[in-house]
Amino acid sequence: MATRTQTFDVDIADLEYLRHGDTPLLLRLFKPKGDGPFPIMLELHGGAWVRGDRLNGNAANEAMAKNGVIVAALDFRTQVPYPASLADIHYAVRWAKTQAASWNGNPDRIGAMGTSSGAHQAMLLGMRPNDPRYAALPGPEGAGDVDGTLDCVIMVSPVIDPLGRYLYAKGLRQDCTPPSGMGERTPAMHEQYWVTEEAMAEGAPARILEGGEKTAQPPTLALRRSYEAAHPRPDFDEFIEQYRKAGGPIVVTIFEGEGEGLLSNLSSDVAKQTLEEMTEFVYKHLG
Repeated sequence: MATRTQTFDVDIADLEYLRHGDTPLLLRLFKPKGDGPFPIMLELHGGAWVRGDRLNGNAANEAMAKNGVIVAALDFRTQVPYPASLADIHYAVRWAKTQAASWNGNPDRIGAMGTSSGAHQAMLLGMRPNDPRYAALPGPEGAGDVDGTLDCVIMVSPVIDPLGRYLYAKGLRQDCTPPSGMGERTPAMHEQYWVTEEAMAEGAPARILEGGEKTAQPPTLALRRSYEAAHPRPDFDEFIEQYRKAGGPIVVTIFEGEGEGLLSNLSSDVAKQTLEEMTEFVYKHLG
């Protein structure tokens, strides 16, 4: 079995995991060279649900793989409203479990991680692995009873409350004020993906818990800066409170001040600490 103290060379390949009509969905696989078995994390890119692709996190994903973590960075449908992307990701979880042995990975345990809207989707799927809307796509060939359960979730700077961020961007909240220009850019992306405010609320993890829905509660690591203009702090704090109240195990790291994304510059102390905490968390729960 791989150990946390090793550093690995990495194989990188693009694989098709799903197809909608004539449109393939690809993942970029970052695979440590070695016998393993290595822990597996699916990586979900950000982009307000409607932008970005599997290449967004290349540098950080390769760094995680050098630490001995198999990372599968997903493309998913960004131009089709909710819950289409959740269905793609749920399928990818099941597909990855069928492929794990061939990757020298552990097929019995798998996690998901993401940044911004990708972090939200990782958490939402982690809480609702059996939601019939998310599990709507037929399973991969030979998958048997493999399901979409996640064994851990890592959130980096999550948009954890879609409705809260929508109202924030529109300047309709009393508890926090958006930066200049956000109202011109952000609400349209929320509307494109979520369509209605009711859907934004229905897909908001803290609101789900506050409403009494019984969910899965995978071990979670949440990281962010104390101020992030795109991610209202009160929404993050509310989710942490609700998750803990529901009994969910969650580790929180908050870097003081504001600045670029935690993983934007891998030579920075913030990025180094972020990657170290992510790797240790993965090994603790999947290793």
